[in-house]
Amino acid sequence: MTLRYHLVIKGGTLCTPGGPIVADVGIREGRIAAIGALGADAHAAEVIDATGLHVLPGIIDAQVHFREPGFPHKEDLASGTAAAVLGGVTAVLEMPNTDPPTTSAHAMADKVARLRDRARCDVGFFVGATPDNASELDELEVLPGCAGVKVFMGSSTGSLLVADDEALAAVFAHGVRRVAVHAEDEARLIERKPIATAAADPRAHPEWRDAETALRATWRAVALARRFGRRVHVLHVTSADECELLATAKDIATFEIPPQHLTLAAPDCYQALGTRAQMNPPIRDAHHQAALWASIASGACDMLATDHAPHTLEEKARTYPASPSGMPGVQTFLPIMLDHVAAGRLSLARLIDLMSAGPARVWGLAAKGRLAVGFDGDLTLVDLAAKRTIRAADGASRCGWTPFEGREVTGWPIATIVRGHVVMRDGQLIGDAIGRPLRFVETLAAVAPP
Repeated sequence: MTLRYHLVIKGGTLCTPGGPIVADVGIREGRIAAIGALGADAHAAEVIDATGLHVLPGIIDAQVHFREPGFPHKEDLASGTAAAVLGGVTAVLEMPNTDPPTTSAHAMADKVARLRDRARCDVGFFVGATPDNASELDELEVLPGCAGVKVFMGSSTGSLLVADDEALAAVFAHGVRRVAVHAEDEARLIERKPIATAAADPRAHPEWRDAETALRATWRAVALARRFGRRVHVLHVTSADECELLATAKDIATFEIPPQHLTLAAPDCYQALGTRAQMNPPIRDAHHQAALWASIASGACDMLATDHAPHTLEEKARTYPASPSGMPGVQTFLPIMLDHVAAGRLSLARLIDLMSAGPARVWGLAAKGRLAVGFDGDLTLVDLAAKRTIRAADGASRCGWTPFEGREVTGWPIATIVRGHVVMRDGQLIGDAIGRPLRFVETLAAVAPP
């Protein structure tokens, strides 16, 4: 008997670009080869009965910090990608503020090499911009595995910082791919730091790093993008002010919102979680949270991403503001957002646009983000009715905690499939680590023969 497929998923509700259908999916050589009623003769090495489940295109988290090299006690590529697939995530984009930072061809090659036999999902890496490497960014952004250029306009975790307009202009002047920016104004952060120091309490975090700090940097980033004709992506947008500005700049700018900011709100989160709620930019009050949800409803927001940024509880226990900013999130990304779907805050179709199609579209991921013939066999099977309780004890992240400890959610990932390989099923990791570097459409075009 000749096997027509390596894997068949039968009888699930497929979330296709044309809408949901109950059908089968056949995957061959890592790609989706057929969709429809494949019948009893759909000979496959493995068959999964997905009756009662929804089959989503693989979830993509386009902003994670897996801390390797430099900080393996917090996270590394093995533990971070394990957390990803346990949460239904099939691909991630990893940030450059490691030690050493990813600011050179050597550092990029080193990160790509570290994936082999260790990563459980596919991974792309951002190269970090500095005041010294701007002239090299044209070459760095087309390296294998490179997702694009990341700029820290305001200081956060790590040493990367490009704060003044002259240095930022040099970054925007070199290269053609979309620039990702952490948009906080460094001068205002320095000016307002005494607020945090005097308070010695994380409840001051959104006051120190206020909405004006974010708006100033976002305005500067959009102005530079227009000046140089360079597309820009604003990471982790957290304020009503930024949403209003960016809604008028869709010709040049895209943006993302973190699930934490849609779920937690000041001041309650700081009262309940202390420094565990501390991240940059901060979780803000209900006024800003409502604006984020409105941006999702209007279609202005392009994608969601977690900014998964683990620190140990010992590090988080330092007195604010010496406590580091960041929280884990890649494993809880999909459960938290499925719970919002169950509560009626967004549709499943909009979730897929924000968490699969959107990231693939913004960053030009080749063959990712759609449940369609010819695309990679990246699928996330979910039970929309399943009720589960989020527990740190079930997490794979080395930091060992979650801001959502004890939260009951409705909707849960049942299986994660990466290029036709079942890598998670029923909460268990399966098989070898088969993750590889992501490919990017613009990179392929840049290196293609004439």
